[in-house]
Amino acid sequence: MAASLVGGLVADGYDPKHIIVSDPDSDKLASLAARFAIRSAADNSSAVERADVLVLAVKPQVLKQVANDLTPGVQQRKPLVISIAAGVREKEIQSWLGGDLALVRTMPNTPAMIQAGATVLHAGKDVTREQRDLAESILRAVGLTRWVDDETMMDAVTALSGSGPAYFFLIMEAMEKAGLEMGLPADTARLLTLQTALGAARMAMESSDGPGALREKVTSPGGTTERAVGILQEGELQALFAKALAGAKDRSIELSELLGNN
Repeated sequence: MAASLVGGLVADGYDPKHIIVSDPDSDKLASLAARFAIRSAADNSSAVERADVLVLAVKPQVLKQVANDLTPGVQQRKPLVISIAAGVREKEIQSWLGGDLALVRTMPNTPAMIQAGATVLHAGKDVTREQRDLAESILRAVGLTRWVDDETMMDAVTALSGSGPAYFFLIMEAMEKAGLEMGLPADTARLLTLQTALGAARMAMESSDGPGALREKVTSPGGTTERAVGILQEGELQALFAKALAGAKDRSIELSELLGNN
């Protein structure tokens, strides 16, 4: 995700010389520096010494240790802190970094890797309007951005868009398999599935109609689509999705509690 942000910012015209990256993997660090002509730091503390914005792009399980190591430099520099660590709440991040910081928590999803992500942001109480705009401009480099006023909504965001790509991959997997079982060649079944998913998403994005209205427009009475949709509805697909997302939200809350107590 960090590499995606760097790539998006550079593609948007941000000066690579203003981007400093640090990574314990020296090969990965050298690759990023060579690929994007950005600056690198030998360690996290060195990077923070020169940072006006600190992006915490690490796995949630190691964030506490990373934050604790950064505390002296962060407290001296007082940068805007942006966390993309899933499930770690603002109060824990503030505590681990020494507190009294401008902190924005974000929840991106994996399509950010191709600059087609959806990221939701929440600003802590000490974040100024200018810092909100700056945080949004950074995350907008990898896709769409939205803000929520209540941090507890991030658990619903995790269930919907954070985990969401996997739901669509599952649907595509099922459609492709069904196409194979009906006798289509493997490459044809896959290509038709992927292009249909892409086309449907583009139609939904570019239309003023909601998904329900779009579905009705392509569902002719007595036709093939009506038959298929009817079978899916008989299987209570909408209720199943509601149950699945509720389960993901509950698990997000559970993981947040676990990460905060470690």
